[in-house]
Amino acid sequence: MRAGVAFAIVVALAAGPVSGAETRLVLLGGGRAPEAALARFVEWAGGRRAHILVLPWGSVDARDGFEAVRDSLRPFAPGVVEAAPSAPLRDDARAELRRLLERATGVFLAGGDQQRLLDALSDDVVAAGVRARYRAGAAVVGSSAGTAVISTLAITGEGDFAVIDARQVGVRAGLGLLPGVILDQHFIRRQRENRLFSLVLAHPRLLGVGIDEGAALLVRAGRHAEATGGQVMAVDGSHRAELRVSILNAGETFDLEKRKRGRAADRVNK
Repeated sequence: MRAGVAFAIVVALAAGPVSGAETRLVLLGGGRAPEAALARFVEWAGGRRAHILVLPWGSVDARDGFEAVRDSLRPFAPGVVEAAPSAPLRDDARAELRRLLERATGVFLAGGDQQRLLDALSDDVVAAGVRARYRAGAAVVGSSAGTAVISTLAITGEGDFAVIDARQVGVRAGLGLLPGVILDQHFIRRQRENRLFSLVLAHPRLLGVGIDEGAALLVRAGRHAEATGGQVMAVDGSHRAELRVSILNAGETFDLEKRKRGRAADRVNK
């Protein structure tokens, strides 16, 4: 695609429904999603007026992936739930994605295989369009693999996790919707501490956040976070090779910027 055309698409997507809107993320750890987290996503996306675009590119069968997401959201009565074109996207599919993103008030990054999802998002125009829509005010949810790819440095799922060694952990460039944070999922249930500890030790400027199965993290303004449904682990490696670990239970809050626990008054209620 010519650079001028790509630039035009990105500029067009940057215009959102709400000027200066606060960014909002729902990060699902995998397994059965907490109803409260899905309800919050639909509410943030506009409730009965929500126009939700599902990116099912991590699934082997994109249609099955889309239908699973649609069914999970149905109890919360969003206005419209529709699927993005199948990946990899050609010029006509990119144009269709642009049209769908322009009216989306919520974007759902479905789970599946991180590598497959990252392959679809390696298209710079596609990734830029999703980023622009998020920054313009659309609520974004990631589920399992969809959560992992939200990181700037995304864990691929490949590597040797029996050791604490960042060289053994597969990573790729992700969407970067939550700068300064690296995300992991199915975290406590599948004992994935080694790979997150490894990456935080190697990249101490990144805050590690591991979200367990059945848990979710609600994030506003890229900073104010609240756990719901289960446990979330925050791993801070900025203290001279010393890891500081915080376990958040449902209802507890965390300031991702200050890397410290919040107060009950800081719950992500709106």
